Amino acid sequence: MWLNKDNYKEYLKGITIVEVSGESCANCLTLMPILDNIVKQRNDCKLYHIEASDDTMQLINKFEVFSVPTILVMYDDNVFASCRGYQPEEILELWIDSKIDEIKKKYNM
Repeated sequence: MWLNKDNYKEYLKGITIVEVSGESCANCLTLMPILDNIVKQRNDCKLYHIEASDDTMQLINKFEVFSVPTILVMYDDNVFASCRGYQPEEILELWIDSKIDEIKKKYNM
């Protein structure tokens, strides 16, 4: 699911992973299937994407994203943690696991 300034509040509920990518970003394109695979193995979060463009710049600025790819771990529409750049699958999975565990502890889930 691709998010934009008009629909993001509808989808960013609970724990979500958001990948902010650029159209011509090779690392972004490589990262997408890795994130899909990681999130498909979980039942406690959903994955969304934001394509960096003029139309999404306001949303990207709201989430304080300055480069692509950026991965956001969010609770509702608040950024809990962010990671910039390409990360290997094993490292990324460990990072996502730890951040989701932190959210669950913080919000007694």
